Amino acid sequence: MRLWTLWAPIFALALPAAAQQQDYRAADADRQAMLDRLGIREIRPGADGFDPKASNAANYDEARTGTPELPSLMRMDHGHPARSRKDWARRRSEIVARFDREIYGRVPLTAPKIRWNLVREEKAVEAGMPVVKRWLEGVADNRARPQASATLAVRYTLPAGRRRVPVMLSFGFPEGFRFPGPPRPADPGPPPGEQLLRRGWGHAVVVASSIQADNGGALKTGVIGIALRGRPRAPDDWGVLRAWAWGASRAREAIAADAQVDPRRIGIEGLSRYGKAALVAMAYDPQFAIGFVGSSGAGGAALYRRNFGERMGNLAASGEYHWFAGNFLKYAGPKTEFDLPIDAHMLIALVAPRPLFLGAGTVDTGDGWVDPKGSFLAAVAASPAWEIQGAKGLSATAFPPELTPVTGGTLAFRQHRGGHDNRDNWPSFIDFAVRELGK
Repeated sequence: MRLWTLWAPIFALALPAAAQQQDYRAADADRQAMLDRLGIREIRPGADGFDPKASNAANYDEARTGTPELPSLMRMDHGHPARSRKDWARRRSEIVARFDREIYGRVPLTAPKIRWNLVREEKAVEAGMPVVKRWLEGVADNRARPQASATLAVRYTLPAGRRRVPVMLSFGFPEGFRFPGPPRPADPGPPPGEQLLRRGWGHAVVVASSIQADNGGALKTGVIGIALRGRPRAPDDWGVLRAWAWGASRAREAIAADAQVDPRRIGIEGLSRYGKAALVAMAYDPQFAIGFVGSSGAGGAALYRRNFGERMGNLAASGEYHWFAGNFLKYAGPKTEFDLPIDAHMLIALVAPRPLFLGAGTVDTGDGWVDPKGSFLAAVAASPAWEIQGAKGLSATAFPPELTPVTGGTLAFRQHRGGHDNRDNWPSFIDFAVRELGK
């Protein structure tokens, strides 16, 4: 299935029909209000991933992608190239400002403080070893906007009796959550948490929906609602991806306060829309030590300027527009992706020189919608940001055969055959992480 980023927001799927209709009416109204604010009359339709005969059918033919010219990564605004670490620091600030204004939005100064509480602790056995499990709740200070609320949910597991444990934090779902529809087949092999524990790492989850609901009709609640204090978003205010990334940073701080955890070795992982959020978190929070970004597609690691899979019109539609700042809508009408002052290679570059692993499935196993090759090419174009800081970027420039890990540098890539999932890339990522950060 190629349309993972077109499905209705996951949590809305579990709501009664009347509630879903109410939520989407609110999202449509909010989106239209932003379009009116920007003076945009019409948004270009996105790619149709259902009907291959449609005039706007999603393209999966490399011959039709074009060879886009990307915005310069290393040329600073005054026209001179970045040649040193000091130059790159200045160039990095320029790039961040563009993403703040045009893509993900700015975190307001009124973002709420979070008060963390340990709500539960258990001793257990996992991966054949004794572990300790902890559950945290982070209550957002909503005194400035009592009508909105947010309680961040975090759970994590550590090997018992060890100190200075590295931890991978994943964007995920509430405990007990099940995807609607038939049960998913069991994963082959041990789950990622067990794989991490066997290598001496802990694993953690921050529930994305506890930070901010994945719905444009709910922007008046959650941390965005608290921060905006009842007013509608301005065109450069933060969207949900930036809010999720911000919430992951607060979760990192809470986990880092645990005496068993090594605060310098906490990583972030996500898949699909959560892969986008994980990459945004890595780009904006230098305290994340390593990132594992899977199938993030457009709005994440894949180049906007490539005509492959999902397009700008899909991202600007009522099911996804809220992930971004209002200004992002301009690039689905009247402007285009070629008018963007940035592209995905520049987002990836903001992670440098820290280790980052990008992954995806293959087109023929259902992951073409996220343009796996577009993420690889973006990583190639981002590599100079590692090199200017004395690190090694991607260790290949030609798109590798599937199942071939490109892990010779601090920036890594692997394409698996497991479809829209990170499962089959976890072993390669863990090898990469242990090499880069140690046991």
